[in-house]
Amino acid sequence: MNTLLSSLATGLGQGAVYALIAVSFVIIYRATGVLNFAQPALLILGTFATSVLATQVGLPFLVAVPLAMVIIAALAAGIERVAIRPMVGRPAFSAAIVTVGLFIVLLVIAFRLFDSKPRTVGDPWQLNALCIGGEATESFGVAGCTGGVQIYENAIARFVISLVVIGLLGWWLTRSKVGLAMRATSLDQETALAQGISVGRMFSISWAIGGGLAALAGALLGANGSVVQATDALFALVALPAIILGGLDSLKGAVVGGLIVGVAMALTKTYQPVFAPWLGTNFDNVVPYLIMIVVLLVRPYGIYGTREVQRV
Repeated sequence: MNTLLSSLATGLGQGAVYALIAVSFVIIYRATGVLNFAQPALLILGTFATSVLATQVGLPFLVAVPLAMVIIAALAAGIERVAIRPMVGRPAFSAAIVTVGLFIVLLVIAFRLFDSKPRTVGDPWQLNALCIGGEATESFGVAGCTGGVQIYENAIARFVISLVVIGLLGWWLTRSKVGLAMRATSLDQETALAQGISVGRMFSISWAIGGGLAALAGALLGANGSVVQATDALFALVALPAIILGGLDSLKGAVVGGLIVGVAMALTKTYQPVFAPWLGTNFDNVVPYLIMIVVLLVRPYGIYGTREVQRV
């Protein structure tokens, strides 16, 4: 039971980061109708920016992260204005292909910036752990827990920070004039234009928010006592099964999908080597895509996604 609870805590912490990435995808998709495949590159650039600000400039982690979010948000807004705005009125598929090209370009830039050197983000939690209901132990510098539940501080931090940010974003979208304008744009761009809403401005804001969330996810990605490399950008692709599971156009679905995927991966990593070792190592990385396939077969529009109705 202690192992199960520890795995669940780890899975919720990881799942909260997946939820954050998934929400960044959904925000842009709802506003523009484009699935932004450049998000993984924005995520890893956010990690790099946090690393530079925290470890080279010397800023505290909780100061470096918001600054990195602002930098990547500005970058994302600039990318939208230069590369995506000219695609307005063209098929969504064409714009999606452009984002694939942006992903490749930004990833090459990320590889040059990292210069093949792993980086840390200077997080304050590292591998510190809480031992609940037992006795804390330490062996060769690795924390342990005898007779209790071990929960890493970074898992708690990831869960709390991610859900607080997503909650504040949801509140802002429902209460502010800009948030309401973004929601109106996501529902019907032509009607929004007729009501005097600047659709282009809403596009830029949605990309800026998506970029900022991706940067935060990138910072939290490295906040586990490990090092980060440019190839870790592929971490963001795990959010795609979470989006399909929750619903491509649902913020609530993105959160639920991210948490489910995170918990499923954590439980698989804990118990699969014991009960099904024949599946091989790293099978937990396959689980999200198996879940995605099952959901597509049973409920193609996801748990909270909008069901399309075609009249003939």
